[in-house]
Amino acid sequence: MSDTDDSPAAAPALKDWFDEARFRRTGQEMGAVLPAFKQKAYLAQALPGLEDLSLMQRLRRMTESLHAGLPGSYRQSLDALRQLAPRIDHNFVTLVLPDYVGLYGLEDFDASMAALKDFTVYGSSEFAVREFLKRDLTRTLKVMKKWSEDEHEAVRRLASEGSRPRLPWSFRLEELVKDPSPTLPILENLKADSSLYVRKSVANHLNDIAKDHPEWMMDRLAGWPLGEVHTAWIAKRALRTLIKQGDARALGLVGAGEPPEVEVQSFTLNPRKLELGQHLTLELQFKSAAKRAQRLVVDYVIHYVKKSGGTAEKVFKWKELELAPGEAVTLTRRQQIKDFTTRVHYAGKHVVEVAVNGQRLAKAAFVLG
Repeated sequence: MSDTDDSPAAAPALKDWFDEARFRRTGQEMGAVLPAFKQKAYLAQALPGLEDLSLMQRLRRMTESLHAGLPGSYRQSLDALRQLAPRIDHNFVTLVLPDYVGLYGLEDFDASMAALKDFTVYGSSEFAVREFLKRDLTRTLKVMKKWSEDEHEAVRRLASEGSRPRLPWSFRLEELVKDPSPTLPILENLKADSSLYVRKSVANHLNDIAKDHPEWMMDRLAGWPLGEVHTAWIAKRALRTLIKQGDARALGLVGAGEPPEVEVQSFTLNPRKLELGQHLTLELQFKSAAKRAQRLVVDYVIHYVKKSGGTAEKVFKWKELELAPGEAVTLTRRQQIKDFTTRVHYAGKHVVEVAVNGQRLAKAAFVLG
């Protein structure tokens, strides 16, 4: 970008959550609750080269800097950090508290587990607890099972989220990738949780499992009370990847396992030729050809042109509906065709297909210039 560029300024980088002002303010707050805190040692560790560090590197820098300034034993440091916790004014920045536990508390299991439970209500201890799972899976899961019965939703959610086999932004728990059964007691306790915050985690945990053990995961769901509203919500979200793949058993678990009896009357794309940044409008018209009501899951699939000239498909959710006998429906969807960090578009013909209950029933195409 040139110095004369008049475009809007870019959004602040996430790493600026840990800018110099934040480091200084955190040190001041720590000193306010613990006068013996060594400010000079803290800042000497914190500030050099800060500008060149990424978000997660800055988080770890704050953890190490607090350690440099905290006097006394590990347990005394935990007491001080508990006092600091409510004085931190940013949820993500509170991750420094459990990070301290994961970095310095592996030799004091009981005190560390208690601290992770306390700190998770301010942000989340999901990353730090994995250090203990990696070190002693059985012992840590025993504590986390108790957490799954806690009255606080953040603690219950930690039991599920922290033990996910493939938690984003963290390392895989290879033992659980190979065999997910050790976390089943936690998931069983949470399968009808009243908290949406918890249910989202349980569904994501199950979706992780589905990537390696889809049949095992669906066996578990098949034994759950899917007529219960909270359990049904978890199951539907947990099955989302398999449903996008058109898995018949997954579709059956959400009541859409039967082949669709519909007549597609039209499927159109507008415009048929567009430039990057423009919107594509999809319109689908279809009619029931069945003599009974049908539950339908409608998705659409874009075959994106790759740099090599080949294509790669991505499935998008469109609509779930109950279709009465003879009923006609028109669905529309508007989607902007733009680049993301995870997807770069290339010029060429892009085919779009409609999938109903996993079956591809119609296609059209647009050209990206």
